[in-house]
Amino acid sequence: MPGVPADPTVLRPMPDQPRVVLLKPLVTSPLIEVGEFSYYDDPDDPTAFETRNVLYHYGPERLVIGKFCALGTGVRFLMNGANHRMDGPSTFPFPIMGGSWAEHFDLLTGLPGRGDTVVGNDVWLGYRATVMPGVRIGHGAVVASGSVVVDDVPDYGVVGGNPARLLRRRHSEEDIARLLAVAWWDWPAEHITAHLRTLMSGTVADVENAAPQVSGDGRAGRADA
Repeated sequence: MPGVPADPTVLRPMPDQPRVVLLKPLVTSPLIEVGEFSYYDDPDDPTAFETRNVLYHYGPERLVIGKFCALGTGVRFLMNGANHRMDGPSTFPFPIMGGSWAEHFDLLTGLPGRGDTVVGNDVWLGYRATVMPGVRIGHGAVVASGSVVVDDVPDYGVVGGNPARLLRRRHSEEDIARLLAVAWWDWPAEHITAHLRTLMSGTVADVENAAPQVSGDGRAGRADA
């Protein structure tokens, strides 16, 4: 019989490590969506994630982070509110300073944006990585420490540098397609619990064999593996 799964609603899953918090029970902004078990690690104040790590977030663009993501200390998401005009002689945002300058706020509307920033499932963002507005990071990707991600990252890609570039893929194209089809992050928590060792140290075939079997009524059953 599998053990009891971890609780995705607990803010601090490791009581002796208050620097680690689960983001789903923490965030309150309607512009931020986080999947279960994605966590942030910070020795100072991890609970300040929304204000210290998601910057210039004035909307309407959203930050979407999938399930089972690991965010290292100092990871930053720069949102589209950081944009300045670059089509004129000066990039300075005069109207936000107030006074009569505020009468020209129309000069700051309609700035180009790249849409929502989206992080897939099972993504590892290293220490002090920075993600620029509108970037999409694929499932299973790894972003090296200190990287500045300015372009989309493919599924299971490993990127690093400033600007970040693709260093390699964690698996072959065929195996990536198989992993995406299995989508283990959507398995029931009890099933994940029963197959933790397979997910952490097994082969792609092992993960396929461990996947829940879907019955005719659409419900997941036990795998034979």
